[in-house]
Amino acid sequence: MPRSATSSTRAAARATDRVRKPAQLPLDLPARSSLARDDLVTGPANALAAEAVDAWPHWPHPVVLISGPPGSGKTHLGAAWSELSGAQRWHPSRSELPGDPDLFAVLVEDVDRSGYDEGGLFALLNAARLGGGTVLLTSRVGAGAITVALADLRSRLRAATAVELRAPDEELLTGVIMKLAADRQIAIDPKVVAYALSRMERSFEAAADFVQRLDRAALAGKERIGRTLAQRILEDMAVESNRAS
Repeated sequence: MPRSATSSTRAAARATDRVRKPAQLPLDLPARSSLARDDLVTGPANALAAEAVDAWPHWPHPVVLISGPPGSGKTHLGAAWSELSGAQRWHPSRSELPGDPDLFAVLVEDVDRSGYDEGGLFALLNAARLGGGTVLLTSRVGAGAITVALADLRSRLRAATAVELRAPDEELLTGVIMKLAADRQIAIDPKVVAYALSRMERSFEAAADFVQRLDRAALAGKERIGRTLAQRILEDMAVESNRAS
């Protein structure tokens, strides 16, 4: 083949490579969400829980139970309280008590899940009641719906100050979506957020799913985050929801 033809072929190949740029593969890296108290988005749905966190250590009862569905903000509330109180995390599978039995602050998450030492948790709550300690519990359900075999533990759970997280309203979900977007360092027009909220499930889980999908789609296709992209994301979410139901 003549040299000029070979050079032309190579030049054409290079031009084709420049045109056919591969799509950027989005890495599903976890967003670095801030769980600080100052970054906690509050509204009617979680106002009482936020007030309970802020009221520490002047609690009327040494044990507070915050309950709410998955994605309702329990983890953020627990982290905010830990930041304020210096609380240590206590896993329900442990049986030993905190170092200072008379003055301590302890966070116990997901007490409605099975597989923990009920005697150890009872001892922890009893130590808080009799001493100077405080305990913040989180659960997906209220105290009355938590299944425990130990009657004394059941009594202690039901005696705790109960704070229930309610279903989020549009204002709170707007703030949550904007915060999740900021955590991922992406900008969303408030009009796009309002458009999405009028067409999606009103839950924290749906809001988090929407922002994650929006971020991934924008990275993969290098698309502008606008109404068109949001509409496609919402349609995908609706299809998957219908399949699951």
